[in-house]
Formats: sequence, structure tokens, C-alpha cells
Amino acid sequence: MLKIKNFLVYKIADKALYDAIQKYARGKLIDIGCGEKLYENIIKPYVAEHIGLDHENTLHNKSKIDLFGAAYNIPVENEYFDTVLCTAVLEHLEEPGKAIKEANRILKSGGHAIYSVPLFWHLHEEPRDFYRYTKYGLKYLFEKNGFEIVELKPLSGFWVTFGQELVYYLYRFRIGGRLNPLWWIIPVIGMFIQGICYLLNKIDHSEEFTWMYLLVGRKI
Repeated sequence: MLKIKNFLVYKIADKALYDAIQKYARGKLIDIGCGEKLYENIIKPYVAEHIGLDHENTLHNKSKIDLFGAAYNIPVENEYFDTVLCTAVLEHLEEPGKAIKEANRILKSGGHAIYSVPLFWHLHEEPRDFYRYTKYGLKYLFEKNGFEIVELKPLSGFWVTFGQELVYYLYRFRIGGRLNPLWWIIPVIGMFIQGICYLLNKIDHSEEFTWMYLLVGRKI
């Protein structure tokens, strides 16, 4: 049901990440905050090794985790990886600058770091939800910690952000199981809203309302 609920943002984010991975990923890749390695199939053709890092207390299934550790203290030597991938994790870290600095440490010179980071999004994975980021804040944090910005682009305009958040709000009323008529109706309404907003986004791509940025940095 998750993919129906947020089909729109997955469709856009998956395409953006696929393009970035195809263009920049190589060699040994570390997936920081990998969870269940959602992008494993996308990554596989472009890298020699895909190492998933997550912490011991993760809420996700641990079967895909290859390396246990914190984003602040990754248990490998300097310049060990060719590529860093970190998707929708930075908002959950108390000290994002420290985590970016650590990513720079483990990345080889000239290697690329691929991040997705939210600007407008509701609270999630509480209480570990600390920050939202503007493009100016991201540029500052990454340049301060040894990266050159290669790409920094918004993934949507107002309509995608508004429509997807409206769908999340409506799902609050999908309670009580299958005896509740809204249990059946809301997914249909949700897909309709997402479809309309996808089309509107092509007409009005008001980037200052993006729900998320894609950032690619190169280690200087």
C-alpha cells in the first residue's frame, strides 16, 4: 500500500536517483542509512560492490545491512569508497555537518556523493526527525565539509508537494479496517490526486515549493 500512497514522489525520486547513479556511481559504493536497500537493483549494474550501512537500532529489517555503524563514525579507513549514496537520511541526523564530513573522509578524492534531502515534508520516523533544508543550506554544509557541488536540483514544484501531502493527510481517515468505506475509497482518490498533480507539475514547476532536493557533490 505504501507505493500507492506515495506513488508520485517515488516515481520522481526513483528517476532522479537512477539518472544520478548511472552518471556518477562506480567502484565501491556505500549506502549510508541503507535500510532495506531500496535502490539495490538500480545500483547493481554500475558498481563493483554495494555496501549498506545502518545502525543497530534501525526500525528497518536488518537483513540487507552489511556494515553496522553510525553516519558520524563509519568503521572503515580513509578514502575507502568510490561513491557515497545517502537517500532521505540527513534530516534524521542531529549533526548533519559531522555526518557530511565523515562521508568526505571515507570517499576517495574525486569520488561522488549522491544525496536526496527534503525541504517540505511532514514529520516522520519520530522522534528522530530534526531538520529540513533549503538549497542554500545544503550548499553551505557540503562546501564547508570538502565537497564541490556538481548538481543541486529540486525534484518537484508546488503541485507535487501539495498533492502528495494531501494524500498523506487523507490516509489519516483510513482507519478501522475494511468495514470503513473510506478504507476502499481513499486509495482511489489518492491515485487520482497524484495523477492530476503530476500533470500540473509539468505546467507549473514552482521549484521553491519542492518536497526534496537531489544533490551530487564531488570530493575536492
